Amino acid sequence: MTDPLHAELLELAREAARRAGELLRDGRPADLAVAATKSSAVDVVTEMDLAAEKLITGLIAERRPDDGVLGEEGASTAGSSGVRWVVDPLDGTVNYLYGLPTWAVSVAAEQDGVAVAGAVFAPMRGEEYHAVLGGGAWATGAWEGERRLACRPSPPLDQALVSTGFNYVAEVREEQAEIARRLIPLVRDIRRGGSAAIDLCDVAAGRLDGYYERGLHPWDVAAGALIAREAGAVTTGRHPDSSPTSALTVAASPGVLEPLLGLLRKFGA
Repeated sequence: MTDPLHAELLELAREAARRAGELLRDGRPADLAVAATKSSAVDVVTEMDLAAEKLITGLIAERRPDDGVLGEEGASTAGSSGVRWVVDPLDGTVNYLYGLPTWAVSVAAEQDGVAVAGAVFAPMRGEEYHAVLGGGAWATGAWEGERRLACRPSPPLDQALVSTGFNYVAEVREEQAEIARRLIPLVRDIRRGGSAAIDLCDVAAGRLDGYYERGLHPWDVAAGALIAREAGAVTTGRHPDSSPTSALTVAASPGVLEPLLGLLRKFGA
């Protein structure tokens, strides 16, 4: 039975992600401009990132004023309730800037440091993914009704489709490209979509066998990793049974995770 508080948090996460996603989809100006840069000149923030985060944090403050918030674009409040919201208002900003469809809004709620509810809305796919701790992972989309998500049965690693992402700092990206070069002959193929949240949900939905990336932040993975786990995938950091971190995040079906993580560590990821 789902904890009533967790169910409440999930409904708010879903509403916030949906409303922000609709704002981003329907309100995108034709002359969308870069508002700021972060880690490098190609790591951008647009005016729409800021507007979406403002919408989400405003909704949370209205409904649950005692909760904490951690947002990619600067929102940070400690809160006093034991609940913290971890928000990526636009995961895949460069895709959004260029008019590519692979971007999403990610909203997760943590209770005492543990992710208990999460929603990822990908408006250009027409899909929303959500999970509550212990309640499975679900999605809505072009199919009729809600669909329960399950990761794919684990293939041998050489038949696994794996996704990754690259850092915006050129030197780090060069190292990541070398790891991908060494990995490509040992798996079915590698994909690079540009949104960590969507990649994690694609592992949950059985569209990928595994995903790995370095340099992620809590807001990149909080909702998507919960959704992947609730769909039967395993998520970890650089060492088995560790949590995903900025050093390394890996998500995969159980039989793929161990050999994939072993190669990544061997290659210096």
